[in-house]
Amino acid sequence: MGNNKPGEHMGFEWIFDVLRDLKSFASANDMPALAHKADEAIAAARAELEARSDAPKEKPDQLH
Repeated sequence: MGNNKPGEHMGFEWIFDVLRDLKSFASANDMPALAHKADEAIAAARAELEARSDAPKEKPDQLH
């Protein structure tokens, strides 16, 4: 599974696979609202994972 898109983090790629599969299923079965919601879910998952990565890292106290 080395086909991560930008913003998709190792260990979470399965959720993007599931959501893309859901979108494909919905599109193939004339369910445009569900396909749109799958797109929204992909964007939400990407944003939440990016927010986790951007969280400030605690730095250990520096010794003088």
